[in-house]
Amino acid sequence: MFPHLSRFKTLSESRLHLLKQVVFLSSCLPALVLATRTAFGTLGPDPVDTLTRNTGIWALNFLLLTLGMATLRKLLGWLWPLRMRRMLGLFSFFYASLHLATYVSFDHFFDVAGMLNDVIKRPFITAGAFSFVVLGLLAATSTKAMIRRIGAHWKPLHRLVYLGAISGVLHYLWLVKRDITEPGIYIIVLCGLLSSRLMKSRSRR
Repeated sequence: MFPHLSRFKTLSESRLHLLKQVVFLSSCLPALVLATRTAFGTLGPDPVDTLTRNTGIWALNFLLLTLGMATLRKLLGWLWPLRMRRMLGLFSFFYASLHLATYVSFDHFFDVAGMLNDVIKRPFITAGAFSFVVLGLLAATSTKAMIRRIGAHWKPLHRLVYLGAISGVLHYLWLVKRDITEPGIYIIVLCGLLSSRLMKSRSRR
């Protein structure tokens, strides 16, 4: 579709390794920024809310980036984006874990009963909990050893990532009570990625 970009279709192993290092360090930056702001007390008047929202947004960003690698492969014909999916997916789970840790420790102070009550009675918490469980399952089964052990069931299992993304976007949408501009952007991006996936499935059939 973009012939002038064909020179980026494949990368040598050395360049791919360098690119992975750049992506890894870039992916760590949001956490480092939040850690620095926490250490210097510059998170604003509501530090817990700042931490919770930022870690959640970055978890969602990396989740959509993970889904976007297949679309990038299809649109541009590049092969290497598929080699980035595992790393980006693990970073999504990493930031989702920070998001959950902030909620558990600072918002509920490890009150298990209160958190379970939230999951049952508050839809946006339910959606967020489901998304986190999906991300945790996918992270746990992303190693080469688990891929070999699961075998042919691995791909169908990892298609749950789409349900995890839908739940994550709904979690954000239902959290916001007034201005839904930002969640709306995530909805549009997700719909585009899901449409691309459906078109790919139909073309294969």
